[in-house]
Amino acid sequence: MALEFTDQTALEAIESGNPVVIDFWATWCGPCIKLGPIVEELAEKYAGQVTIGKLNIDDNDEVASTFRVRNIPTVLFFKDGELKERSVGLVKLADLENKIAAIL
Repeated sequence: MALEFTDQTALEAIESGNPVVIDFWATWCGPCIKLGPIVEELAEKYAGQVTIGKLNIDDNDEVASTFRVRNIPTVLFFKDGELKERSVGLVKLADLENKIAAIL
């Protein structure tokens, strides 16, 4: 199951240096809702390897602002505390898996 990040917990996860995937979304965003099950599937598949979670930009805007998230859904991929990859828009599972492979 994907984590529900806050600004604080997202920053803590990023600063851990471990691979982290954050889905920036909002309840009113149709493509975000469609991407949700894909993110959940990734969280189950990569449990123990990658920290995967969702961050609602309406409730938490600090991390989104820091990493210049201008459109949603946006999925950011971190490793060693640094942003490594970015995916914007509704994308396929395979596209996200390829980006996860790059941070493992």
